[in-house]
Formats: sequence, structure tokens, C-alpha cells
Amino acid sequence: MATRIATVFASLREFPFVRYRAAKSLDPMTMTTFRDLIPTKLAAGIWNCLVKYKSIPNFPQKETCELLILDRSIDQIAPVIHEWTYDAMCHDLLNMEGNKYVHEVPSKIGGPPEKKEVLLEEHDPIWLELRHAHIADASERLHEKMTTFISKNKAAQLQHGSRDGGEISTRELQKMVQALPQYSEQIDKLSLHVEIAGKINRIIREQGLRELGQLEQDLAFGDAGMKDVIKFLSTNEVASRENKLRLLMILAAIYPEKFEGEKGLNLMKLARLPLEDMTAVNNMALLAPPSEAKKSSGSAFSLKFDMHKKKHATRKDRSGGQETWQLSRFYPIIEELVEKLGKGELSKDDYPCMNDPSPTSYGTSHTASVHEAPVAHSMRSRRTPTWARPRGSDDGTGNHFLNAIAFLFLCDLCFNVFFLPYLSDSVLRHASSDFKKFGKRIFVFIVGGATRSELRVCHKLTGKLNREVILGSTSLDDPPQFIT
Repeated sequence: MATRIATVFASLREFPFVRYRAAKSLDPMTMTTFRDLIPTKLAAGIWNCLVKYKSIPNFPQKETCELLILDRSIDQIAPVIHEWTYDAMCHDLLNMEGNKYVHEVPSKIGGPPEKKEVLLEEHDPIWLELRHAHIADASERLHEKMTTFISKNKAAQLQHGSRDGGEISTRELQKMVQALPQYSEQIDKLSLHVEIAGKINRIIREQGLRELGQLEQDLAFGDAGMKDVIKFLSTNEVASRENKLRLLMILAAIYPEKFEGEKGLNLMKLARLPLEDMTAVNNMALLAPPSEAKKSSGSAFSLKFDMHKKKHATRKDRSGGQETWQLSRFYPIIEELVEKLGKGELSKDDYPCMNDPSPTSYGTSHTASVHEAPVAHSMRSRRTPTWARPRGSDDGTGNHFLNAIAFLFLCDLCFNVFFLPYLSDSVLRHASSDFKKFGKRIFVFIVGGATRSELRVCHKLTGKLNREVILGSTSLDDPPQFIT
């Protein structure tokens, strides 16, 4: 893995500051586990390779970018929580294979519907516009697009019965024929996303995801506790096996002591889940840093009486009092880390650097400040659902080329890079020149799988920090894959 990552930087002619999540122990008597040392060992392996690459012609001799190495323990909740953006919900709820979606289209010869495969990728402008939008916002935008299209397109008006019962004149028929090719192409794209959004909204209603999503986010922000989970499991009849399991995995990440001994088995019985699912819940504890596990188990008094829920919040509310879509408070932890790294505020103790900064590596005063001494709504309805009413949201879909990209190491070759899923080759060629105007690139590599929410925030931070943020991982996992 270290060789492959280092080879990526060699091919890009980039020489990074190599920073990593430091292994921690609660006290000198606590043994640091091998799994806790993985970021450290990976950073050392990459650094050893990079030092050798310095002899390659045209390879930089001073630092040109930043690399932050993390593992899945930094955020156990992001892979299993329900994300409410269009992209995330498509991959979470629709059983897609990669970016391939299969839908039914009317037969041209009058027979049964035919199955058609489509790719939700950058060639689809509607997908590009909506992928990072909240599902309710996406539904509202699609309705507006369909309404606008019908009002402007003569063929569509006729197709939708706007003849008021009268005969179609020759002139109207002529206009319909003239408009038909354009109508057919555009209506196919719109109909596809209307179908997808409608299916997602139907699943949200049928599975009661609104209530579940609220509880998940309240747990993450410390606004809910054990009694709220027990109440949900006792009273909710529509939650699926997978959704209840995901809720318990989130609970285990925040309250690991609640699953010790018979407690975990009792929770599984309450949720009516088979004992085999307990393996996934128990394995969440293996992702937790040892110090965090010991801290939580050592504070039994406050946990027992649930007096300080806020102490169990896994992240701070970053909305800043701004009103936005409901169920959109959650964000992955790497958003905080990358922001701090971009501003030169990332903890030197928690995230040390393998290489001391070169004295001449800072070009301008602006760059120096950045690197200051781094060490070591159903579509059948015309209204957006009231539960997700927007009050000034920003989905961050602007800047056509400012996208997060993932490099995944998926084969036995020394160097194999896949850019997923946001940038086409043409966009990449265009972006390479545009990004020269930006600050130094930020690369983030997560051992143990990345999530779509993490891709999304890297896309957002690229524009916010004015620095290209590139996310890499050993895999890109949707919740069902991660649970497996």
C-alpha cells in the first residue's frame, strides 16, 4: 500500500508533507496495539519510498503538497449513518451496482416495459447538478424542471393533454413534430431522475427513515441517549433489520460500554435481530482507539444516570445557527481535520509530520500561513415535504471542476489509479491548469474505506479552501458493503 501511494505522488510530480494520525495510549502502562499503529507505519513506508524517489529526474526536492493519513477509527459513524444527499441515498437505498442504475421504460412496440441500464455519471448534467443536494431539495428542483419544460415545449404540452379537448391543427402537428426529437431526449433524462427521486421518497416513507434519521443525528450530536434508542426499538414496527442494525452500530460507536456482557444481547433481543448480527456491532469496538474505549468505560457513574449526554457527542454542531434542511446537520470528521490542515491549525501532537518542513518550501506569505510549522417529497406531490423544508441551504454543487476525487488501489499492479466518480478525462485536463492558481494540494488517505459523505465534503472544501482536496482510500463503501 505504501509503495502504491508513493508511486501516485511520483507520477504526479508531488512531494508531500506526510502527516498521520498518531497512535495514543491512555497511560504508559497501556500497550499500543498494532492496529493503532497502522497510520504511523503506513506514513513511514510512504516516506521511505519518497526519499528514494528524490533521485528520479524532475522529482521535486522540496515539499509541494500535503498528505494526511487516517484510518477508519477517526469516524466510525460516517459509514453507517443515513446520508440525505441525492448521491448517497441512490447508492444506499436503490441496490445500485457501482454507478449503474436499472430502470423500466415503456416498450416502443407496445409490449411489456423494457429494462434499461443507465450510468449516473458526469455525462448527465442533471446528475451533476443534483448529486450533492438534499433529497428534498433534489425533488423540488426536479419538479420545477419538469414544470418549466412542459410550459416551454410545445410537443410536451400536447403530449400532456393541453389541447382542451379540441382538434389538433395542422400547424400544431407541425410544431409537435419539429419539437419531438428535443422533447424525447430531454424528457428521458428528466423522467429518469423523477423516477429515482420518487422511488427514494417512497422508501423513506415506507421504512420510516425520517424518524430514524433524526434519532441517528441526535445521537451523533449528543441530543439523544440510550433511552431514546430503547423507545425507538420498542415502538417502531417498520424499521428494517439493516436499519436497526445500523442504529445499534452507531450506538456502539458512542456508548461501547452499553454492549458489554449481557447488555448487548438484550439490545439485540429488543431489536429482534439475530445473534449473527452481533458480530458487526461487536466489531465496531475494534475500530475505536483504545484510549477512547477506556475513557468511556471508566466513567460509569455519569453514563448510568445519563446526566451529561453532551459529553458523548461525536462532533460539534457546525451549523452556526443557520437554518438549513432538516436531517442535514451530520458531517464526517474529516471535514474538521481538512479545514484545520488547510488553515495550519491541525494539532501537531495528534497529527505529527514525518518530514520537517523545508525552510525554502514556502513561496509566499499566504502559503507560509497555511503551513505554519507543521510537525510531525414524493414526486406525486407538487410540494416539498414539510419535514425537509429548505431555509437557505447550500449543497455546494457550484464550480464545475471543483470536485473531490478518489484514488483507489484495487489490483496487484504497482500503480493503478481510478478517479471516482466525479471527474471525466476532459474535466481533469481542464482542471489541471486551473488548479495551478490554487494553493498546494491536500491529499487525504483513509485506511479501511471511505464514504460518499467524505467525498462530498472534499468537493466542498476544494472551493472553500481554494486548494484541491483529493481523497483516497482502500475502498469506497456504501453502508451495506461496510456492514458486510
